[in-house]
Parts: sequence; structure tokens; C-alpha cells
Amino acid sequence: MYRHLSYLALAILLLHSLIWTSNATADDRPNILFCIADDWGWPHAGIYGDPVVQTPAFDRLAREGVLFENAFVTAPSCTPSRNSILTGQWHWRLEEGANLWSTLHPKFPVFPLLLKDAGYHIGHWRKAWGPGDWTALGRTEDPAGPIYDGFAAFLESRTDDRPFCFWLGAYDPHRKYEWQSGARSGMDITKIRLPADLPDDEIVRHDVADYYFEVQRFDSDVAAALELLEEAGELENTIIAMTGDHGMPFPRHKNQLYDSGTHVPLAVRWGNKVPAGRRVTDFVSLSDLAPTFLQAADVKIPGQMTGRSFLNVLESDQSGRIDGSRDHVYVGRERHGQDQEKPIAGGYPMRAIRTDDFLYIRNFDPNRWPGGTPHGDKAYIDGKQYGGCDASPTKDFVIEHRDDPKFQMFFKLAFGQRPAEELYDLNEDPHQLANVVDQQRYADTKKQLAARLLIELKSTGDPRVLGGGEAFDNYPFRLNR
Repeated sequence: MYRHLSYLALAILLLHSLIWTSNATADDRPNILFCIADDWGWPHAGIYGDPVVQTPAFDRLAREGVLFENAFVTAPSCTPSRNSILTGQWHWRLEEGANLWSTLHPKFPVFPLLLKDAGYHIGHWRKAWGPGDWTALGRTEDPAGPIYDGFAAFLESRTDDRPFCFWLGAYDPHRKYEWQSGARSGMDITKIRLPADLPDDEIVRHDVADYYFEVQRFDSDVAAALELLEEAGELENTIIAMTGDHGMPFPRHKNQLYDSGTHVPLAVRWGNKVPAGRRVTDFVSLSDLAPTFLQAADVKIPGQMTGRSFLNVLESDQSGRIDGSRDHVYVGRERHGQDQEKPIAGGYPMRAIRTDDFLYIRNFDPNRWPGGTPHGDKAYIDGKQYGGCDASPTKDFVIEHRDDPKFQMFFKLAFGQRPAEELYDLNEDPHQLANVVDQQRYADTKKQLAARLLIELKSTGDPRVLGGGEAFDNYPFRLNR
């Protein structure tokens, strides 16, 4: 029939066809539901084999999608971890954003706002960015999008069929906990598998059970969101990622570069786009989420992002190690709290590389205190001893028993000063308790890992190795939001 049309009419018809096709493609773009707990560490989920905590929503996502065995945050502290997730960059590239209680300069693009610019409906609930003040340097929009009073309210606010991106945040399982809430809920504290770096005492077991109670509460929030997606007919076209922002808030966990601080649960589901029931050992940084979400949404990934999309891993039908280049991850830490002694107002600068077999850590200033000063200098930390560690019954127990031969090792592990370098053989010491950096048989391994770490830090512009790292110590605390 086209031969009866003028060239102009034919061009108009083809243009309308292209517009219709483009709109149809846009409508088919996936929704994104990002669920992140506050202080939830690996392996505290039923599907990872924890015998006490019950996480049916997380377990479902893993069964119907992909379970990651080696997911790590970039920093074991809330603000820098979340800044890295939002920007898809190593936290040491984010200036003030590398610290807790900081800000995020608007020159660093964030995936929710990039999705918004591409036509997505965006928003968040409860804790997303922060803590700190995201407005301090001129940013005019919350990096995670506008806040809503729950996922249901967000879905109701969508007035068309645009795809959405929603950040389902939580304050669980952040402290404080209701004492013995875990035991009262029916948990058997005798079945808790305590981490090897925590003392086995009833107080500690109750503290861990109380943490589990809040993990379960977060899991139930995600379960409710899944139910809403099913009711709305949106489940199969939604990428659902569920994780935590760093390890649990216990001594030598949160705010530390051992696995207990940086290793987090991660499960991702996306209908039939992601073959189900797979356990993947590829190393994934949570900074890789931003480019993954953007690629899935067909949005250009900014060149400054250091994270790498793992969409190829999600779409594979294989288990185990899928992408051979994902055999390691980098992590680091700057200022968590005002926990050093005068004249230092900063934190405890560290960087590390984690592989299948080893964890190598570089401590840039061994004269500082990794768990905060023992003296409780009121000018800096409001009188708190070891202010780099959250207050808790477990922390109190470790400090009170520091001179007890049965427990003194736990105090040293959590609060003692450390050498400039640490190396842990994960095959012999999976809990990273014995530093072997000075043993001759590990000399070549230490040299190789140190070189790999240095190359990454230099190539990504880390001020701690290029110069100017003292800026991290002097950035202001942003306590306004």
C-alpha cells in the first residue's frame, strides 16, 4: 500500500512507527527494587546455612534468582558504603563522601537520578543515603530520590506505566536492640554459631539473637514488598536485589576490613531474565550494582564509575565462578567517628584486597587506634572509650574482661593496635585471626597482593597513595540530616 503514499506521508508513517516501537521498548524496561538493611552481614541468612535466623524472603529471592557467595561492600561504614553503591565508585574517590557523617558532592552522578533522567519513577523509604547532610555542597535532590511512607505509597503515586526504581531502606538491624528480644521470640541461643572473634558467653549469645530478631524484621518488610509486586503484576519484570550495607555492629565486625565487616549477603531475582537457583562465587562489590542497574535499564554508564556491571553473571545459566576476572575485590576505610586522639581528628585509614585464598590489609598509620582511642578524650569522642565500635552488651563484656586470660584475646583482636600490614591465609584461617605477614613462606604472596592493591589505588586516584590523604581526616562532620 505504501506505493500509493507520497514520500512525505511515508516518512511520517515510519516516524510514528519508530516512536511507537521506542515507547514499547521503554515500557518493557525493568523495574528495580533495591532492598538494603542497616548493619546486616554475611552469613546471617537461612539459605547460607545459619541455623537460627529465619529469612524466608531472602531465601526465596536466592532460590528464584542468584545467591552470591562473595559480595562485599567497599567500606564497612554506612555513609561511604551507601555513597559507593549510589555512585558506582570506590569510596576513596568521593572526597568527603569517604567518611561517615559526611556529604556527597553533586559532581558525582548517582544511579537513581540517572534513572529518573531516563524516565524512571524513583523514590525511597527510610534509611537510604547517609547519615550526614547531602545538601551541604549544593546538591538539590536526595541521591536516592524523594522519600515515601512505604513501598505501597510509592506504587500508588505512579500515575503512568513508567518503570520505577525504589530504594527500600531500613534501620534494622542497627543498634540499639531490645534486650533479649531474640530469645523472647523463640530463638534458641545455644544454637547460635558465634563468630570466632567473639567470646562465647550468654551475654554475647543474647546480643546476637537480638541482632537476628531485627534481621528477621527487615526480611519481613521485603516479603511484604514482594507481595505488593505480585498483586500489581510487576514481579516478573522487576530486578530485586537484597543486601546489607556492611557487617553486624559488634567488636571487630562493623568498621573493620575483615570479612566480618565487609562481606554481606546478596541475592538478585529478575523473573526469567535470571536463571534461578544458582550460587555464584564471582567476587562482586556493591559498587557494581549501579552500573548493573543502568545497563539493565539501557542507560549510559558514566565513565567515572569504577564499578563493573555484572549483568553477564546474572544472565548466565551457570553456577560457581562465571567471570574469571572476578577473582578479587577491594575494600577500604576512612573516618567512621571522632575516635582518635589529639592532634588527630580523623579515623583509621586502611585499604585491602580480598581474593579466594588471602586477605591483605594495609594500615596507613599503625599509631592510630582501629577501634578508637582507649582514653575516651572528651574533646573528640564525647568521653566514649573505643569510639570506633558501636556501644553494645558485647563491647562492654569484651572491655570488662580484657585482663581475663580466657577472654583477653578478644579484646586484643577488637581494640589492639595493628602493624602496617596484615595477611591472612583463608584456607588455614577463614576467620582471619592469625596475621602471617611476617612468615617467610608468604613473602611472595604479600609482595604480589601489595603490588596489586597499589596499582588499583593509584589508577583510581586514591589520595592515600597519591598524596593529600590527610584531607580525609579534616573534612567536617555533617550532622544536620
